[in-house]
Amino acid sequence: MSDVQERLQVLLDYWIKHNQEHEEEFRDWAQKVSSLSSEVAEKLQAAATKMADASNDLVKARETLTKNMEEH
Repeated sequence: MSDVQERLQVLLDYWIKHNQEHEEEFRDWAQKVSSLSSEVAEKLQAAATKMADASNDLVKARETLTKNMEEH
């Protein structure tokens, strides 16, 4: 495994966890603000969903990286 692959593996793990934390925080705040502004709550929920989508893409990238490293 090259240094770049090793570094990317570490970064992907970090980014996935970091995004999941942000997603959870967005959802928490959406719930807190829902009685004050449903529009803000909806925007925060939308941001959380996009963060989850980004995390899913990062998971797929990590899986592909792992598969490629095993093949070489």
